[in-house]
Amino acid sequence: MSSDKDSCTHEIVYFGVTNLNYERKTIGSVDIWRCVKCKKIFCEEKQLGIESIVDYVGMPKISSDQKWAVLLCNLKKHKEKWKLVKIKKDDEIQHECLDEKITTLKVQDFKIQDDKHWNFLIENSVNKAVEI
Repeated sequence: MSSDKDSCTHEIVYFGVTNLNYERKTIGSVDIWRCVKCKKIFCEEKQLGIESIVDYVGMPKISSDQKWAVLLCNLKKHKEKWKLVKIKKDDEIQHECLDEKITTLKVQDFKIQDDKHWNFLIENSVNKAVEI
């Protein structure tokens, strides 16, 4: 069994889902896939009512120093309130906030440090529903 996630020839299987609820109604989900060899997680965002086609084929790529997270914006409403993102332990990420304004958010220990935005890690929410 390979433990080096970057050199693994992944064998990906469906692992679970995280449902996102807003006012007790499901507004989207994150499908979670995992490699049976190295246990690396891959995710796909599914927002209800949005049927966009992605610009890549296969599983989304994520580097070994990143984790999948759901970014939540307290300034937005309903289905626009959340987005699947890749975050690093101590970093900054760009977020398109209200009026298409790009905001830089600081990340410390995989948590967004901002009073208008928050996040949770997908790895801690497999097969759960999260009220946002």
